[in-house]
Amino acid sequence: MTERIAVVGAGSWGTTLANLLAKKGHDVRLWSFETDVTLAINERRENSVYLAGVSLDDRLEASSDLAATVLGASVVVSVSPSQHVRQVMGQAAGALDDARLVVSASKGIETRSLQTMDEVLQDVLPARLRGKLCFLSGPSFAAEVSREQPTAVTVASRSSDTARRAQELFQTDYFRVYTSHDVTGVELGGALKNVMALAAGMAAGLGLGHNTRAALITRGLAEMSRLGIVLGANPLTFAGLAGMGDLILTCTGELSRNRTVGFALGQGRSLEDVLGEMRMVAEGVETSRAARALAEREGIEMPIVAEVYAVLFEGRSPSTAVRNLMLREPKPELWQ
Repeated sequence: MTERIAVVGAGSWGTTLANLLAKKGHDVRLWSFETDVTLAINERRENSVYLAGVSLDDRLEASSDLAATVLGASVVVSVSPSQHVRQVMGQAAGALDDARLVVSASKGIETRSLQTMDEVLQDVLPARLRGKLCFLSGPSFAAEVSREQPTAVTVASRSSDTARRAQELFQTDYFRVYTSHDVTGVELGGALKNVMALAAGMAAGLGLGHNTRAALITRGLAEMSRLGIVLGANPLTFAGLAGMGDLILTCTGELSRNRTVGFALGQGRSLEDVLGEMRMVAEGVETSRAARALAEREGIEMPIVAEVYAVLFEGRSPSTAVRNLMLREPKPELWQ
C-alpha cells in the first residue's frame, strides 16, 4: 500500500531514508531548512550538499515549507539534528492530523533538558501520537545505505504493533530492520556511541593503534551500559545493533563525522576550527555535555565521557586525557 510520508530533515540520513521509501513506491516529501538543498533535489535530483553523487527517486519531492510537508502525511520521519528536534517538531505538530506513525531517526540527547528524543517528542506531539512513536537506530552510514549496501538496524517502540509497522515500512532487500521494546536502550546507544567515536578519533589522531581503539570501544560500551541500566534500559540492548554495532561502526569507520572531529583534535586542531569547516552536525559534541551531566546527576562514573568533555570544553589535551584514563585507580573489569 502506498503511504503519504513526510521526512523532516534533509541531511545525509534524512535524504537517504526518504529516497529508500520513495524507491519502495511511497509518496515522499522531504523538508529542508536550507533552500539550496530543496532546489538541488527538485531540479537536479541530487542532494549535492549532504549526499553528493546519489541519484534521487522521482517520487521524492523536497520542500522548505514545514507545514506543507507534513500536512496529510500518514507517516512522519523526524531526522533533524537532536538539538533542533523540539523546535522543528513542535512547529510541525499542528499539521499532524493525519499522522498514524512517527519515526525518530535522530541520535542525541537534548542538552538543556537532558531528555532523549523520545521524551522530547512526547513533550511536543499530540497525546494521541505517543503510542505511535518509534525510534530507528543502528550501524548505518548514509552513504552506504544510499548505495544499497547490506545494512541491519533496529526500530524500538513500546507498542509491538507500532514497531512491526515501522519494520515493514523500511524493510528492503538491503536494509534489514529488527524490532525492540527497549526504547531507552536504543536511544541511549545511538546517542552515546558518538561520544565514544570522538574519543576513538582522538586516539587515532595521536597515532595510537589497535590496542587503544579496542580498549576505548570495550570500556566505552561499559560506560554506555552503566548509564543505560540506571535509566531503565535492558543491558542486552547494548550488545546489539543499537549498542555494540553502532559503536564499532562510528569508532572505526572513516565516514564517521564524530571520529573525524576527534581525529582532528588529536592532531592538535581546535574544536572551533574543526566545526567551522563542517556543514553537517557532529552529534557527539553536544551529547558529551548531556552525557556528562546525566552521569553527575545519577552519580555514576563515565571516565571516557568526562575526558572527552574536558578536551572539548575545558582545554585539556587529548594526550593528557589518555594518560588520565590509563592512570585511574585499578579495579575489577566488572563492577557496579
